[in-house]
Amino acid sequence: VQLQACGGGLVQTGGSLRLSCAASKIAFSDYIMGWFRQAPGKERESVAEISWSGGTSTYADSVKGRFTISGDNALNTVSLQMNSLKPEDTAIYYCAAKWKTSYKYNYWGQGTQVTVSS
Repeated sequence: VQLQACGGGLVQTGGSLRLSCAASKIAFSDYIMGWFRQAPGKERESVAEISWSGGTSTYADSVKGRFTISGDNALNTVSLQMNSLKPEDTAIYYCAAKWKTSYKYNYWGQGTQVTVSS
């Protein structure tokens, strides 16, 4: 499984960014896809995840109503639309995948930097 994330950048407070993650050698229907982030000096945290088999998506409280996770099963991509960005959203964002019955995320992309200026 290979994950390639892109779409990060610098944006002002209140702006938007869309992150994308291309997954190879994976059948989305068998996996749960997630986005995580890690800010300097902080632990990595879950931002959102989506399950195709369960038809569900979940979000961290800090991003609910602002971020939307979506996927294209045909293109094997998962995206994170981020609106109303805040300086505290600044972090390296990672996409990840885990088998649908797995507890841990086993596969990780390389990360993409998101910086929100005040």
